[in-house]
Amino acid sequence: MHSLTRRDFIRIGAGSMAAGAAVKNTLLEPAALWGAGRAVAPSDRVRFASIGTGTRGCELLQASLAVPGIECVAVCDLYDSRHEAAQEAVQKQVPATRSYREILDRKDVDAVIVAIPDHQHRRVVVDACAAGKDVYCEKPMSHTVEDGFAMVDAVRKGNRIFQVGSQRVSSIVYEKARELFAAGALGDVFFIEGSSDRNSASGAWVYPIPPDASEQTIDWNAFLVGAPKRPFDAARFFRWRCFSDYGEGLAGDLFVHLLSGIYFISGTNEAPQRAQSSGGLFRWKDGRDFPDLIETLFDYPKFRVVLRCNLNNAGGEPIKFHGTKGTMEIIGQTLTFIPQDVSPKPEGYSTKGWPARLRKEYLAQWAAEHPQPGPLDYQPAEAETFTAPPEYSDVSAHQANFFNAVRTRKPTVENEEFGNHAAIGCHLANYAYFKNTIATWDAGAKTIRG
Repeated sequence: MHSLTRRDFIRIGAGSMAAGAAVKNTLLEPAALWGAGRAVAPSDRVRFASIGTGTRGCELLQASLAVPGIECVAVCDLYDSRHEAAQEAVQKQVPATRSYREILDRKDVDAVIVAIPDHQHRRVVVDACAAGKDVYCEKPMSHTVEDGFAMVDAVRKGNRIFQVGSQRVSSIVYEKARELFAAGALGDVFFIEGSSDRNSASGAWVYPIPPDASEQTIDWNAFLVGAPKRPFDAARFFRWRCFSDYGEGLAGDLFVHLLSGIYFISGTNEAPQRAQSSGGLFRWKDGRDFPDLIETLFDYPKFRVVLRCNLNNAGGEPIKFHGTKGTMEIIGQTLTFIPQDVSPKPEGYSTKGWPARLRKEYLAQWAAEHPQPGPLDYQPAEAETFTAPPEYSDVSAHQANFFNAVRTRKPTVENEEFGNHAAIGCHLANYAYFKNTIATWDAGAKTIRG
């Protein structure tokens, strides 16, 4: 048995056979969605509305078509042309409005999808809970630490079902990773790393401005609720993730996916103890507030996490767990697990300075104390890959989990506590970066100190 080299690891990750190691490939089979293949009774159908039908809102509406037993009955957005886009996404005509309160007043709406800029999450979620609606809220859950705890209180006060929209926690690939982690296949894990890198204008949120965008087609004043007043600016409306008045930049948009996946796999549900960040704005100098490169080291009680987001190179979105018995990496819809050879071995390096007679004596004694396994006991190290089917969508699976929770009234896989802890990690990263300090989480005071 021998340790795998870095080259072997890369070859296995690419689906090739590593020299000296067998590779077992498994195609994961997703569970059938509730209600699939049969007619769902009207009494079991969940009727929902989408508040926010921009890029992400329409993605969710399209994914909802694969979820049995649900029905979109209304849509809402501040930009009129998105009403049409939403109806195209759900493939039918549904009532559309600029006012989310009209949605909350509807008696036929059981739940709402909240896919709006982050600075308005708190207001809409609190109002939705007070109106008796269950809520699927896009990530990151909160715009500020204070917003997050206000949302937690509203969900619990209203006894509502709540789920944050980081879909990886519903992925069958992440479920398999969670299974391997819990079974101890990796041994002790003290270090986890992840990245989310892009190299395009779209990846940097430099989205095109629709030709009909104007103060007549956009409710600019409603967009500014909860943010500083300023003249109409279409770039801020469509590229809001670039600006701290409305979003949290790379940490809120991308770190949150990485943290949510790490939390789910490792069974963690707490905010980081502290964070240290470095980075800068090197390329996308278009007036944005946030860096285009950020790297953060997070401290947790049992392990350390390093995350990086870089808008200047398309490095993908891998998450890697480094354990004392093996390494596990997720890239896209594929999980690779590579065990490490931790069998006892005699020391060979430091004894090079010994005379031959002492080396011989040491090796003889070591062999006597460590009998070798018999031929039938020998188990070669085996690398494994697990892959989701090509047509698999964790976005649809995540929505299915939410709507099933609405029916059963059981907690969601990514509830308000989980989502809040992941969001706090993002806030810590930004605090550390902008304050140029170590950001420490004070759980008792529910605040960041630096």
